[in-house]
Amino acid sequence: MRLDLLSYLFVASVSASVLLSGRYRLKPYTLNLESEVPRMLQLISNTHLPEVPEYPGLSSDAGIPLSTLKALRTQWLTQFDWKKEQASINKYPQFTAEIEGLTLHFVHKKSTARNAIPLILFHGWPGSFLEFLPLIDNLTKEGKTSNGKAVSFDVIVPNLPGFGLSSAPPGNWTNQDTARVFNALMTDVLGYKKYATHGTDWGCATAYDLYDSYNSTVRATHLASLPFVPLTPDQLAAEGITLDALERFEEQSFVEWSTNGYAYFQQETTKPNTIGLALYDNPVGQLAYIGEKFLNWSDPRAGTGPSVLTHNEILTSVSLYYLTKSFISSGFIYYQNRFATNYTKAKTDAPLLFSSFKYNILFWPPALVKQTGNLVVYKNHDFGGHFPALDNPPAMVTDLREIGCYWK
Repeated sequence: MRLDLLSYLFVASVSASVLLSGRYRLKPYTLNLESEVPRMLQLISNTHLPEVPEYPGLSSDAGIPLSTLKALRTQWLTQFDWKKEQASINKYPQFTAEIEGLTLHFVHKKSTARNAIPLILFHGWPGSFLEFLPLIDNLTKEGKTSNGKAVSFDVIVPNLPGFGLSSAPPGNWTNQDTARVFNALMTDVLGYKKYATHGTDWGCATAYDLYDSYNSTVRATHLASLPFVPLTPDQLAAEGITLDALERFEEQSFVEWSTNGYAYFQQETTKPNTIGLALYDNPVGQLAYIGEKFLNWSDPRAGTGPSVLTHNEILTSVSLYYLTKSFISSGFIYYQNRFATNYTKAKTDAPLLFSSFKYNILFWPPALVKQTGNLVVYKNHDFGGHFPALDNPPAMVTDLREIGCYWK
């Protein structure tokens, strides 16, 4: 892989004693999964789907429509080019490190600015590090905060343990364990004395645990989800929380998801191995299962500006899941963890920033976010969904840059 000069110098200089001792085995990484692609395409081609829907006229409420799955399958076979996608991914400097017996894969792109803020971005399920690639170049360039302060970031984008190119953790692994190894990555391996975090979906749990438990090193956190179960309309009313029109729409989206879109959550929380084994060697099955989430949880205007969430992005994501054989291990994050029902405040004075997006399936109004940390910024966007770095990259870049207003 061709690394840019900054990345080369980083590998050569950072944590020299660690590299020499081999303790963390930090090394550059080049994505190369091409050898697995022919078999994947053969399986896709040999997969038989019904000629016509078993129950015509069903809406997407019943699951991914046959016509949509067929269109995605056809695109996978006739237009999708893994070699091209892989080359695009490899433009970003990637590394692996060995921490507590896990191989952690991550992108690390440094800014040219001397005072760049280290920022680690955590994805959720069914995502991966691919979610954040549209943000990296803009975040590493110098931009401006809302108060005119110059800001740029050293950007670190890992795959969570068990996802993509990061190895599967032990069976009793928790979000707290994930937070611990990534704090070690940021401080012991990469040599940062302090840094900021961002998280969405399950990634918010890691980001929040770092914010709460490693408050001397994590000095700002931005979230697009909370690791606390959202409240129902009746629960919000009981707490005296009123909502504006956009917030009422978002709350209703949560109600709809928790009523009709929750079955996968129960399956993976209780029996992840069943669905994992059923679809382990079935790329079209994984496409149906994962693709439905991307389609239903994103803004319905996906693929039109500012969204970059096209069908090609979905196929790239599903291909990564299949080619890295991570479909089973990624789902176990539900089995090993729970979102909290009691809201507690993090043990830190570091600033907390939060972004909400209209078509997210989960919703927390400002009054709830304030209960969890030192909330300094809350932004609510009328474009975007559950995958904001793909749904609305410009808003995410702008909101993340606001960390610079509070960075000390």
